[in-house]
Amino acid sequence: MFVPCDRGGGSASSDFKGFTLLMPAVSVGNVGQLATDLVISTLNMTKVGYFYTDCLVPMVGNNPYATAEENSTELSINAEVYSLPSKKLVVLQIRSPFIKNKYRPFCQTLLSWVKSSKCARVILLSSSHAYQRDDEQLLGTPLRYLLTPDLEKAVGGLMQELHWKEMEKVAAYPGINDTEKVLHIPGGGITKLLFTESCSEGIQMAVLLKFCSEGDNIPDAFALVNYLNEWLQLIKSEVSASNNSTDTSSQWKIPSSWRLLFGNGLPPALF
Repeated sequence: MFVPCDRGGGSASSDFKGFTLLMPAVSVGNVGQLATDLVISTLNMTKVGYFYTDCLVPMVGNNPYATAEENSTELSINAEVYSLPSKKLVVLQIRSPFIKNKYRPFCQTLLSWVKSSKCARVILLSSSHAYQRDDEQLLGTPLRYLLTPDLEKAVGGLMQELHWKEMEKVAAYPGINDTEKVLHIPGGGITKLLFTESCSEGIQMAVLLKFCSEGDNIPDAFALVNYLNEWLQLIKSEVSASNNSTDTSSQWKIPSSWRLLFGNGLPPALF
């Protein structure tokens, strides 16, 4: 459930009527979480509360978006809520993995909060194992989207204009029965469950995901957040004079915590 914090600068109310809720799935390469970091850091979003749940591994750490020594010692936990009323955007950042068998209770609690807070729609940033793509998914862009029926009515036409590629369904029983198709998102964590639950509960949800592999997933995060920006226009896209294309990668602000993504270097005393 949502627990407001007492700092100013944003809406600390649990009522986010008409807001878009942006959140990551804890999925392969943590791409959704890294992309969400870029949004929070670049838009300088205000922390307005916490999402209290027993479904995530507990954790506590320093402020991941510290800009000075004064705010570097602020504490952060496993699920926090940030708000930017000027863009009607609320972000739920998740920083720890799920406890085994807690996917469904988390989805139920989250969707209950979405309804009570009156969010207009939910956008889930996710990823899926690149090595488990089928032949059709190997073609073209590694970025995909999914829309619940309720959101399809509202923005389906825009996705066509953007020439986005919808996530393909794959054969339920390859080589045995290729006509029965199912949604398959390997490595996607809660993505499939949250999406199907949103479909059945009439919630407007979009899933934006990227096929990727574990490793240095910073480029994947930039690709996913640029994909999101094509739709929401969170930051202005500038046209490159060299190839007449739009790229916003240089405009996203990398949070200070990313310096620790790969830990410290090897101690010289070892050599």
